[in-house]
Amino acid sequence: MGTAGLYRSVATYSFRRYATYRLATAAGVFTNTVFGFVIAYAFIALWHERPQLGGYEQPQALTFVWVGQALLASVALMGGGFEGELQERIRSGDVAIDLYRPADLQLWWLAADLGRAGFQLAGRGVVPLLVGALAFELALPVSPLVWALFLVSVALAVVISFAMRFLVGLSAFWLMDGMGASMANTVLSIFFSGMTLPLTVFPGAFGEVVRWLPWSGMLQVPADVLLERRAGWAVLAGLLFQLGWALVVLLLGRWAQSVATRRVVVQGG
Repeated sequence: MGTAGLYRSVATYSFRRYATYRLATAAGVFTNTVFGFVIAYAFIALWHERPQLGGYEQPQALTFVWVGQALLASVALMGGGFEGELQERIRSGDVAIDLYRPADLQLWWLAADLGRAGFQLAGRGVVPLLVGALAFELALPVSPLVWALFLVSVALAVVISFAMRFLVGLSAFWLMDGMGASMANTVLSIFFSGMTLPLTVFPGAFGEVVRWLPWSGMLQVPADVLLERRAGWAVLAGLLFQLGWALVVLLLGRWAQSVATRRVVVQGG
């Protein structure tokens, strides 16, 4: 089996692994849907008082809510996935076994996370979005091209999220407990991705800054692609923005992995 085949197998196994948790998936769908209704009605009240808030009409704002619920698990906006397992393997020393595998540590976990995200998008993402579309007036596109571009944007969002969480996982090489780093990343992801409010709501220089942070590529950009707020070259600019941050944070992860690997070798003799 070639290297590419190895990573495909890891992704496939990860997809199947998460597919076995049917009760947890059903509970997740229910939770995402309930919170979708709670946030949607809060947005309705807010947009009733402030129409065009953040440049969104109410149907667009409601679409943003349900896109967020659809991507919550797949993009791991509230954490979850592999980083806890990676931290535990580092604490136990089992990561030394991982480093002896004929596979790159970062690419191994990336393949596993892509498999996880694929299942979560299909298993926990589709139903809440459909329920939201039936219950509210949403601004969903009809063009297949827009949906295709949205899926590309979602894939890049997953990679950015993975790269951030890989750094969090590696923090266990230096921290006695990586829980603090995980919680900090979760808080930053929720706020700066647009999960709390669309980032266009924030005014002035603060709004400009948060829209250029990597977390905005995890929800704000995919949502704007779906809402067709990015058209023509603006779509390409959004995708390149996501790709750029994905490469930057992945490279940071490779550097941290290299430093951590030397640390393991030195300590292990």
